[in-house]
Amino acid sequence: MRQDSFSDAGFEKYRKKTRKEQFLDEMETIIPWKELTEAIEPFYPKSEGAGRRPIGIERMLRIHFIQHWFNLSDPGVEEALYDSRALRQFVGVDLGREPVPDETTICKFRHLMEKHNL
Repeated sequence: MRQDSFSDAGFEKYRKKTRKEQFLDEMETIIPWKELTEAIEPFYPKSEGAGRRPIGIERMLRIHFIQHWFNLSDPGVEEALYDSRALRQFVGVDLGREPVPDETTICKFRHLMEKHNL
């Protein structure tokens, strides 16, 4: 369970959960994230000194699932994550601390999954 950020705090007095949020909550509980992450780990690039640190496997896997569930392209899922608080919360991105993974990073992860039949 993720900790809510200040922006997620109760400023919306009459807000109710959307169907998308209900769906994502259900997926949070039924998908075996730990096991899936462990299956991908041997193929996922490791951080080696200089350069960009790889984004966490589970975060990229969640983005990959969102692409399939909502039929989004690589640029489309990047934009959807900037646009939707529910999707950002599911993926674990806090825009006050970090940007959404860019479409190239998302594309590379998708190709990694395809290459290794994951």
